Amino acid sequence: MEQIKNIVFDFGGVLIDWNPEYLYKKVFDDQSQMEHFLNNVCTYKWNVLQDTGRPVAIATAEKQQEFPEYKDEIAMYYGRWAEMLGGEIEQNSRLVKPLSENYNTYGLTNWSAETIPVAMERYDFFKHLKGIVVSGDEKLIKPDPKLYYVLLDRYNLNPEETLFIDDNALNIDTANLLGFKTIHFTPEVNLEEKLKELGML
Repeated sequence: MEQIKNIVFDFGGVLIDWNPEYLYKKVFDDQSQMEHFLNNVCTYKWNVLQDTGRPVAIATAEKQQEFPEYKDEIAMYYGRWAEMLGGEIEQNSRLVKPLSENYNTYGLTNWSAETIPVAMERYDFFKHLKGIVVSGDEKLIKPDPKLYYVLLDRYNLNPEETLFIDDNALNIDTANLLGFKTIHFTPEVNLEEKLKELGML
């Protein structure tokens, strides 16, 4: 078995708590109105299109034409996007610095190129990463293997020497197929304990 030399982190759901509800709970008077909006108007699938590189201004304008009755609320999605950041997932993000002292640490994230700078400015763990690959910059999105190859090629990584940590099962499946070691992070998983079991902490 190859020894692990590199660790690749997903951000949302692993190191950063991001949820549109943090914003829209302040906007809508009741839960059912908010859920209707997030399930039918500014949906998760719609947000993912911006993670593939679509400009947020175009996405917003198109959505406002489709749902003119929600024009103001749609504008808030990216206009007040920072309010969707709930903060670091502290039990995981605090591990980045000690891990970076013994391993090459990177990020591989599905994220809009226009909003990732907000998170990078806000959270200290980014400065301990040797590099990041952002889907919005590359116009590719996990679980497409091509995005993983961007990471491997850009930083000259061997997947068999690389541990990939993500909260999305499909993203983990691709990583496994490409030969990465993986940890599927879920609410039941204690990442620190897992890394200790692997002898990495």
